[in-house]
Amino acid sequence: QVQLQESGPGLVKPSQTLSLTCTISGGSITTNLYYWNWIRQPPGKGLEWVGAISYRGNTYYSPSLKSRTSISRETSKNQFTLQLSSVTPEDTAVYYCARVLDLARGGYDYWGQGTQVTVSS
Repeated sequence: QVQLQESGPGLVKPSQTLSLTCTISGGSITTNLYYWNWIRQPPGKGLEWVGAISYRGNTYYSPSLKSRTSISRETSKNQFTLQLSSVTPEDTAVYYCARVLDLARGGYDYWGQGTQVTVSS
C-alpha cells in the first residue's frame, strides 16, 4: 500500500517561496513509469495540476505556473519537493501530492491527505 504525506509550512508571506515535501512510503519514487504530482485546490475552486516529476527525474509543469515552479526529488529519502516562488494570496490552497501512471490521461491512484497553505502577511 503506497502512502503519501505532504509536509511544509502552513503560512507563507507574499513574495516568498512556498516549499513542500511529499514523503512516499510503501513504494519507490523510481518505480518504472510512475509520475509523482503536485495538485492544489484553492478555496471554493476545483483541483489544479501544478506539476510532476517522473520516475526518471524528468519534470513537467503547468504552463500557467511554470515560470515560478520547481519540482525536485531526493531518491535516497523517497521524497519529492515543490517550490513555488513569488507567491501571492492567489496561491492559497490545499496542496496534494499524488501518483499517476499516465500523466496525459490522469487517474491518480494514491493521494496524500493534503496540506493547507495560506499566503498572507
